[in-house]
Amino acid sequence: MRAYVGRQQAVSVEDFAELALGTPVELWLGVEGETDEERAAREDAARDILADNPEMPDDLVRMAAQVIEENPDLFDVVPFTRSARRRRPARKGVAA
Repeated sequence: MRAYVGRQQAVSVEDFAELALGTPVELWLGVEGETDEERAAREDAARDILADNPEMPDDLVRMAAQVIEENPDLFDVVPFTRSARRRRPARKGVAA
């Protein structure tokens, strides 16, 4: 199955998110090992984008709600329960 956002094909989850957002995901989440200077520049760019597109947060929340509504199984979480540990009875005596 192929997924498209507009006329662009999304090959991976990252592609889909980037096409849906209109910006690279890393702009919002950062990258591991970025310097303080890189982080400041990234956050500055993000602020500029939000200032130019004040409706963007509302659009993202609406899009997330739509994805959740259309794919409820994404959040069909089954709790992980630990099985009770069984203690082995202590063995006494000499091995034959």
